Amino acid sequence: MSIFKRIKNIMAKPEPVKAEKSILSLAPGDVCEVSLVTYQVTGSSRNRSRNAVVLTLQDGTDIRYLSIEERERTVYALYEQIDGRLDTFDEVPTTLELDDRAYHMEENFSGVIAASGKTPFMQGGEQYVWQYQSDDMKLLRVEWLDGRFMLYVGESVLPADVRVIRGA
Repeated sequence: MSIFKRIKNIMAKPEPVKAEKSILSLAPGDVCEVSLVTYQVTGSSRNRSRNAVVLTLQDGTDIRYLSIEERERTVYALYEQIDGRLDTFDEVPTTLELDDRAYHMEENFSGVIAASGKTPFMQGGEQYVWQYQSDDMKLLRVEWLDGRFMLYVGESVLPADVRVIRGA
């Protein structure tokens, strides 16, 4: 190797280090681990105004939904879909009772979501969300978009129990 090539290699800028994939930037095809279960991300619904995302996770035939919202700290909740419906989004009650458990509304909001991959709502749009919690810390989430309700039950997940295994 000539002296000029050596000098050129010394003076060349090193390649920038690729940023590590964050949990908020996961997309379909990525793999993550939640509470020691490995899931493939098959879809995501992003609400940019709230800095939140709901990931559709699949482990074999099991499908779960990981809600991630970055506030003063990052908040995680793992949900599974349940059957049910409400009559109209104008009259969502502040207390819901399911399976002898009372859920009390903690928060409701709306925002424009962008959907990608396999999600309950295959297109984006104005989505309305109601979040509930029971006295024993179980969670209930109700979503409405384009005339369709989706109901989910779940629980909070510790931040240490969520990690990115492989990003695409």
